[in-house]
Amino acid sequence: MNDTTVIMNKGMSYLLEKLGVLETEIFISHLLREPFDYTKWRRDNLYDELSLQELNQKAAQYAKDNPFRNL
Repeated sequence: MNDTTVIMNKGMSYLLEKLGVLETEIFISHLLREPFDYTKWRRDNLYDELSLQELNQKAAQYAKDNPFRNL
């Protein structure tokens, strides 16, 4: 297997383990239908110096400001 295949297999295994089948499918389908720049999102929304509580508050606010749109 090439490196990309190994990474994809590891990623799918992790998603399935942490989210389960249904939530993994929802996550993947959302990524495929919504334009998403992970690098920009990470730069704009994640900060290494935040406490876990502060990061949780930012994540909750982001989810509120950017609701999942079921198409």
